[in-house]
Amino acid sequence: MNTSRNILIAFILNFSFSVFEFFGGLYTGSVAIISDAIHDIGDAASIGFAYFFEKKSKKQPDDTYTYGYARYSVLGSVFTTLLLIAGSIFVVINAVKRLIHPEQINYNGMIVFAVIGVCVNLAAAYFTHNGDSLNQKAVNLHMLEDVFGWVVVLIGAIVMRFTNFVHIDPILSLCVAVYIMVIAIKNLADALQIFLEKAPKDISTNEIKQHLTQINGILDIHHIHIWSLDGQNHYATMHIVTNSNPHKIKSQVREELHEHGIIHATLELETENEECHQRHCSYTHNSHPCHHHHHH
Repeated sequence: MNTSRNILIAFILNFSFSVFEFFGGLYTGSVAIISDAIHDIGDAASIGFAYFFEKKSKKQPDDTYTYGYARYSVLGSVFTTLLLIAGSIFVVINAVKRLIHPEQINYNGMIVFAVIGVCVNLAAAYFTHNGDSLNQKAVNLHMLEDVFGWVVVLIGAIVMRFTNFVHIDPILSLCVAVYIMVIAIKNLADALQIFLEKAPKDISTNEIKQHLTQINGILDIHHIHIWSLDGQNHYATMHIVTNSNPHKIKSQVREELHEHGIIHATLELETENEECHQRHCSYTHNSHPCHHHHHH
């Protein structure tokens, strides 16, 4: 599955089309089409970012980026989303102006443009539909939104053609903008949480700790840190207190972590009467009454 190439195809399709539709919007006098054009240009730009960052995110780890470049893909998704939010705000302002001062619209032209719009964006959505990176998901989301946006414009154009109710145009344009903003803000939150090293949504640190402390021979676990590289690949580090065979313990822990989707773990092992070098260490001897400790 060639992510980069597909993203590039989508970019060329989208960009050339958004320029064409911008003039279409001016020609038909439809603010809904112009707002779709702005949105599509934003998408095209964001796809350009996505292409650049996606290429970079595939690079292998090196001396400076010891974790590899996966976060560049997340960065792409942040840029994309910010652009979309800015575009949506612009659209909202224009739509409100239009609601106050309605103008005449060329409905037939609008219908023709909307039909072309649906087709082109369906094609672009098809090219990006089976990616698994956060970035490609963001791009595909734009494509689907564009299809959705055009379907809405098409329906609106047909309704106005027969009712001559001009306000439908800016109202549609507002709906599309608000819809996009809601999704964009949610996307932004996801990406920022990755940058803030938040534990991944589908992983409960407490649950993992419980599962691990049930492993035979593990007395305690502390300093658990879990974070995600790009929303797909999760990492963990922890201190494990045990008197058992370290190799066996490590492989059991790694196995358990794998089941939780953690692909890379750094495990530090301590024996039970070893002082953990950090003062705020949560391991206390009396936390396990079932073991008889020999105090020196």
